[in-house]
Amino acid sequence: MRRDEDPRELQHILKYAILGYVSEDSFDGKRILDFGCGSGSSTAVIARMFPNTEIVGVDFNNDLLSIARLRAEHYGFNNVTFVLSPGVDNLPSELGSFDYVILSAVYEHLLPSERETLLPKLWLHLKPGGIMFINQTYYRYFPIESHTTRLPLINYLSDKVALRLVRMFSSSVGPDDTWETLLRKGIRGASVKEISSILNTTSQKPIFLEPERLGMRDRIDLWYQLSSNAGLMTLRKFFVCCLKILKKITGSTITPSLSLAIKKSPL
Repeated sequence: MRRDEDPRELQHILKYAILGYVSEDSFDGKRILDFGCGSGSSTAVIARMFPNTEIVGVDFNNDLLSIARLRAEHYGFNNVTFVLSPGVDNLPSELGSFDYVILSAVYEHLLPSERETLLPKLWLHLKPGGIMFINQTYYRYFPIESHTTRLPLINYLSDKVALRLVRMFSSSVGPDDTWETLLRKGIRGASVKEISSILNTTSQKPIFLEPERLGMRDRIDLWYQLSSNAGLMTLRKFFVCCLKILKKITGSTITPSLSLAIKKSPL
């Protein structure tokens, strides 16, 4: 249970990843979809954060959903239900519409084809003016791929070359690991450009928000807050200064991981 109970872990992450963008009272009486909820850790944290909401957790793994239901029963949550999805890139029928959709540590584990199929479906279930949160996802174009291989510059290479090199030089990758296995582990991460490209195929366009609450001004500040339990404070502050300078020079926000809030344009 520790992951959803420890205030330094998932509670800390979701507090900044969500409330850094939107005020707490904006959630009262609203519906939230926790897609890829797994065993319900994220759902439990969300239920504590927003007790006056209706929360639906969706996952394709029935064994994990069984644990999620036991977790919700243990804590006495009466605003949470869990629904089995027919597949990784599909949604249950009759889900209805939601004011908020959350993908917490989910997106990077979807294959490219699954992202292209699933994201528009989730977008369709999001109400106009609603917000989709995608967090705990590593940034594809950060110079060091720190999630799966811990190797530099891998994500600037073609799939074929990258696979050959990670098999040779990463202790986290076995000689028989396939490229699909590594994609499922999250080697390619995600990018704003990719997500924007997928959502722009829909009729209601995405609006990428900046975190401007809880003392933050941009996604670099958000990354700093999300990594605040990692220690090395002086080094991280210096790193943030470098990222801010780079943003000022290039206009680009580069952080090791992404924590996004994407608003669906009103009708």
